[in-house]
Amino acid sequence: MDGEGSETVVRRERFAGGPAREFLSSMAFDDRLFEADLAVDRAHVVMLAEQGIVDAADADAILGALDDVAEEGFDALPEGEDVHEAIETAVIERVGPDGGRMHTARSRNDEVAACLRYEYRDTLLEAVETTVAAREALCEVAEAERETVMPGYTHLQPAQPTTVAHWALSYEAALARDTERLLDAFDRTNRSPLGSAAFAGTPFDVDRERTAELLGFESVLDNSMDAVSSRDFLVEGSAAFAGLATTLSGLAEDLVVFANRGLVELDDDYASTSSIMPQKKNPDTLELVRSTAGDAFGGLHGLLTTLKGLPRAYNRDLQNASPHAWRVADAVAEATDVAAGAVSTADWPAEELAAAAGEGFSTATGVADLLAMHGLPFRTAHEVVAAAAERGADYDALDAACEEVVGEDIDSLADRDAVEAALDPVASVASRDSMGGPAPEATAETLASALDGCAAHADAAASRADALAVAEESLAAEVSSYA
Repeated sequence: MDGEGSETVVRRERFAGGPAREFLSSMAFDDRLFEADLAVDRAHVVMLAEQGIVDAADADAILGALDDVAEEGFDALPEGEDVHEAIETAVIERVGPDGGRMHTARSRNDEVAACLRYEYRDTLLEAVETTVAAREALCEVAEAERETVMPGYTHLQPAQPTTVAHWALSYEAALARDTERLLDAFDRTNRSPLGSAAFAGTPFDVDRERTAELLGFESVLDNSMDAVSSRDFLVEGSAAFAGLATTLSGLAEDLVVFANRGLVELDDDYASTSSIMPQKKNPDTLELVRSTAGDAFGGLHGLLTTLKGLPRAYNRDLQNASPHAWRVADAVAEATDVAAGAVSTADWPAEELAAAAGEGFSTATGVADLLAMHGLPFRTAHEVVAAAAERGADYDALDAACEEVVGEDIDSLADRDAVEAALDPVASVASRDSMGGPAPEATAETLASALDGCAAHADAAASRADALAVAEESLAAEVSSYA
């Protein structure tokens, strides 16, 4: 809105001019809330008509004008401080002064809060669906690579042999918790603030439960001051996205390191070459996935800093809160999709992985466990294996270490075949069949549980989406009854 006297439906002439008008505007990023505001407007008008606050003829005219606005789209809106004012202005332009009745018994404060929750809940559900798809991709890898032995690392040093399946399912388990957090955030987002007005309620006989029902909100936020001023649902959702980004960053880092060591071959669609060194294949997409965590943390920090110390009830600072949340959600959802694609299309070279699995005496703990199973105190067994590591980490080295540490040869402690098996990475993996372990049989159980979890979370998201769709159809039917 430029210049003196550019009057708006909210500001009128006195407050409509000056350089601050453009500074106040959120239209540059409000297109995301266009459909949400139309839905909130329609539900509010239907409720006003049902309560006898607005007569049916005015409701019919307003709802018809909203249909016209919807058909013409966001780009056709008149100037305004935000999408909410611009839509109201467009309605008044079509209906005349009676179009202003659509704003009876509400404020932009509760209107904006309702629109944010309406849109953000869809964002959260879409993220759940994307995250479940990533988990399913990891499960497919686990199924295909259940017996593919690979090195496991702690401190980036060879630690114990494991399997590709065990590695993949470790990330599926983390993503499952990320999914739960997103679903929890949805449930606390899906509560209606509409009907709270500016913050102190309204003298009109509004039915807040009815607008909540028409918009698919599960419940109503009780305290009207809290309802319009709280943005903790954006904090919770952004924190869930930041946690998801942390999981993805670890996954991306692992794949970058594995690619560097020749332990995974990324598909060309998820890699690039150098502009000057054509022999190179760089894991660029995964590096960007890794960096998305920083973007998510920055967005969450920006959101929290914006909200920190705000007095009740509404403050214009809140206008700058939601863009942080949108940027976090968009970046992390895209990174999730890319990470899933990189995992599902990667090739795991079995020979190279098997060779690397035995490096660094990675079976040492298995040998120590074997000796402990045959009666040697584990700390003594640990000392024997440590001494053997300095002598070559084979059977003869173990025999010499036993003589040194316990004063007898290894044959007196354990059968040679059992010791040789403990030294073998494949046999070592197979022996670790405790719940959640890497043995193929244990992995099969974990995989089955993971797939059940994916299905359950997919169903949870679908049921929530179905409830929203039912509400949308119900609102459309109510609106059409006024035509």
